[in-house]
Amino acid sequence: MNPRPSTVLVAGATGSIGRHAVAEALRQGYAVRALVRDRARAARILPDGVELVVGDLTRPETLEPATAGVDAIVFTHGSTTNERDVRDNDYAGVANVLRALGGRRVQIALMTAVGTTRPGVAYAQWKLRSERLVRASGNPYTIVLPGWFDYNQHDQRTIVMLQGDRRQSGTPADGVIARDQIARVLIESLHIDAADHKTFELVAEHGPEQTDLTPVFGALLPDSSESLDAVEDAVDLPVTSEPETFRHDLATISAGNRGAGV
Repeated sequence: MNPRPSTVLVAGATGSIGRHAVAEALRQGYAVRALVRDRARAARILPDGVELVVGDLTRPETLEPATAGVDAIVFTHGSTTNERDVRDNDYAGVANVLRALGGRRVQIALMTAVGTTRPGVAYAQWKLRSERLVRASGNPYTIVLPGWFDYNQHDQRTIVMLQGDRRQSGTPADGVIARDQIARVLIESLHIDAADHKTFELVAEHGPEQTDLTPVFGALLPDSSESLDAVEDAVDLPVTSEPETFRHDLATISAGNRGAGV
């Protein structure tokens, strides 16, 4: 059983999911720290009671003050479907934060996207690589692959968690989910033991929203400690054939995990 964290860092806090995550974390009683690039803008957007720390996910030298003292990190950042953008922002942001931790153990909730295992989709592969780094880090984690944001109908609020990443049309047919529900799942994963080491696609079906998500998390299979990939995913990306950037990050973060004795 992992102890409930007390201080949560939200990366991507001023984004469309991050703002909901900040509000949800405050509602659930966490001390919330927001990683922001523009303090004045963030102060206008985010609610009172949030600690603002200026930093940039793409600038590793700015991240140690943001990560110091937190015991949970929620990644809600995201850029475009351009491979370079996703590599340099979405992926690199995760890698840089994990290195800034220096092997220190924290609870992690990572948001990527449904369809990260689609063969030959370059931007999706970089999101998948960020998932691999989280698994290799040795931290307790939950990895959430949400469907299409806010395409759900008003009565489509029942939260459904799927595994295997088999919906790969690249359209809302892969599943839909409201932004506030994504935030709820990310934040609740921090204190529900059944969410630990789980990776899943997140969608909504017609019906009311559940008051307790523990059974939904509990029905999922955990990831294997022997694999970099999710338990039900079919992935053909041998590490030996991966880009040097990823192989270097993987070696560094894995070594930090071993050095910390996690």
